Amino acid sequence: MENFGFYGELGLLHVLDPQGYDHVLFLIALALPFGWGQWKRVFWLATLFTAAHCLSLGLAAFEVVQVDSGIVEFLIPVTIFLTALFNLFLTAPSAQQDAAFRTHLVSTGLFGLIHGLGFSNYFRMLMSGETEKAGPLFGFAMGIEAAQLLVLVVVLTLSYLVLDRLGVSRKGFIRIGSAGIMAVSLMLIFRAWPF
Repeated sequence: MENFGFYGELGLLHVLDPQGYDHVLFLIALALPFGWGQWKRVFWLATLFTAAHCLSLGLAAFEVVQVDSGIVEFLIPVTIFLTALFNLFLTAPSAQQDAAFRTHLVSTGLFGLIHGLGFSNYFRMLMSGETEKAGPLFGFAMGIEAAQLLVLVVVLTLSYLVLDRLGVSRKGFIRIGSAGIMAVSLMLIFRAWPF
């Protein structure tokens, strides 16, 4: 149980580490098109992302998968850019929202796999001394999920204040926020360019 707590804290810090702000940036991009009334959708997306992220880590911990970290570090900001770009289409009429959400679910799952691979080499090294890997992996997943939900509550609260209290246009808010995220992720893409 001691290892569970250690890995839970590690998962929490993995998301909230200011040096690794790409995870938080992805969560902001993920939540940006949703309001408080759609919090369940946002939390489902985050949970799917956690599950996919931890699947990658599990495959790495059990030495099923090994990846070139340079390629993955490049792909992570690409996923952030694509999520922010996709947000521009989520401002479509409500009749198209369900189809857009299904697409968002699929892309979030795929992007979770990529983000998990970014941490996989380090996680495999940590797990090399562990005889029992399921408990630490579950602890890490719980830490990630707790941190993500915390970030999403903050993002949804800020969205509520800006949209519902200040009366800012929803479409404008999503477009400006997404453009800002795309600009930051482009900087990260060029910085991590592996070719």
